[in-house]
This record gives sequence, C-alpha cells and structure tokens, in this order.
Amino acid sequence: MTVGVAIVSWIALPSSFTIFNFGSQKVVKNWQLFLCVGVGLWAGLIIGFVTEYYTRNAYSPVQDVADSYRTGTATNVIFGLALGYKSVIIPIFAIAVSIFVSFSFAAMYGIAVAALGMLSTIATGLAIDAYGPISDNAGGIAEMAGMSHRIERELMHLMPQATPLLPLGRDLQLDLRHSCLWHCLVPL
Repeated sequence: MTVGVAIVSWIALPSSFTIFNFGSQKVVKNWQLFLCVGVGLWAGLIIGFVTEYYTRNAYSPVQDVADSYRTGTATNVIFGLALGYKSVIIPIFAIAVSIFVSFSFAAMYGIAVAALGMLSTIATGLAIDAYGPISDNAGGIAEMAGMSHRIERELMHLMPQATPLLPLGRDLQLDLRHSCLWHCLVPL
C-alpha cells in the first residue's frame, strides 16, 4: 500500500503547493505529503500488531490475565487494568510520533493526511468482517427458500473460508477504534 500511495502522490499531486500554517504560508512538496500518509499508514499498522498481541489468546498477555484469576477476582481485575494501561503505551507513542512528523512536514494538513493514511485500511477490514455473516445469511436464505441442495452445498463451502477471517476482522475493528481516538486528539 505504501508503494501505491507513493505512486499516487507523485502522479496526482503538484510538485509543490502553499498551505496556511496559523497565519503564515508554508510551501509543501508532494514527497512531504507522501511521508505524512506513510507515517499514518505505518502507525496504523503498528497499532494493529500491538492490538493483536494484547488481545489474542495465543500470546502471553491474555494467558497471564487468565492465570491471574487463579488467585482471585480482585487480582484479576487489578492485573487486567494494569495490562490495559500497559497495552496503550506503544499505540500512544505511534500516534504521537505520527502527529509530530506530520505537523513538521505540513502543519495541520499533514496531520489530517496522516489520519487518512491510518484509516486507509478500513474498507478492507470492513469487507473481511462482513464476509462471514453475509455468507451465513445467504445459506439461510437458500435453505428457507427451498433451493436445490447443490446451491446449499456451494454456500456451505464458503463458511469454512469465512471462519479464519473473524479474528483478523476483530483486530481491524480494534485498530479502527484506536484511529478514532487519534481523530479525537487531532483538534487539540
């Protein structure tokens, strides 16, 4: 995706243009906007990987929370709260770095473009997340409509393909929530 953004930046944007930076004018080049989008894109990727690490049960943070329940509910609540605080450190730094880099290149416009870079993977995430329920509903409709068993059999082949996509869709939704948090911080 970074390569695609680079190509679009060099083809679609003028080589330089002027923006207003709190009353003064600033000349911004197309490669600077590419870097703003790239920083946002890579910050979103970092947030997604950190979210996956702290929320998937195959990794140690979730296993540690489960183990902390052996000593009691209060320990589990305290450990879960501490782990929740710990899990946002890297995303906050990723967002802060992307805001700093984007603002230094293109002021507030750079921050907005970086936010678009971070949100550019949303369409893919929503499509992955919607695939399972849509194929399930299609199978139910085919069954209720009394369609031939051949159609039901073909639709049942879609269901095992949708199952591995569910955790990926969850991770992308959590990435979207972190991105929305970033949008709340931008006006500050």
